[in-house]
Amino acid sequence: MSRLVSALDEQFARLHESGLAVLASVPASKLYWQPRESAGAFPVYSCGEHLLRSAGAVEQTFGGITTNLWDDPFEWTLPETLATAELIAEYLHEVEATRRRGFELFQSDADLLKEIAVPSGEMSTLHALLLETLVRAAHHQGRAFATFRLFSDARLPRV
Repeated sequence: MSRLVSALDEQFARLHESGLAVLASVPASKLYWQPRESAGAFPVYSCGEHLLRSAGAVEQTFGGITTNLWDDPFEWTLPETLATAELIAEYLHEVEATRRRGFELFQSDADLLKEIAVPSGEMSTLHALLLETLVRAAHHQGRAFATFRLFSDARLPRV
């Protein structure tokens, strides 16, 4: 694996591991706890919802890369569907398996310069797409951590 591909692979793997660490630290009663009602200007999500949105970003991108299916995972990642930490962890592991299959397609850093049609219809290099996905997924994971800190002073394990 080339340097850039390897570095991106490592960052996505860390994102997966830290998502599992946050999930393991959240008490079941706080998994979908809403810090406050949303006035509509900005949606307020729970730890569980942010973790699902983080994984959903990765799933959508790698589903697109591997099978050209850019389905938004929103429908099958609803809190009603993934109501427990165990079900969320199972989903996170499925997303990680999809991500790994995607990285197996990259033989060199040059592969990241290839362009792909994204859901908006625009063309994007794989490199730009992966970076945008990593940023979006990390953002949601950071928000999950911030929500966790609203109800707990516990320190999360370092990944």
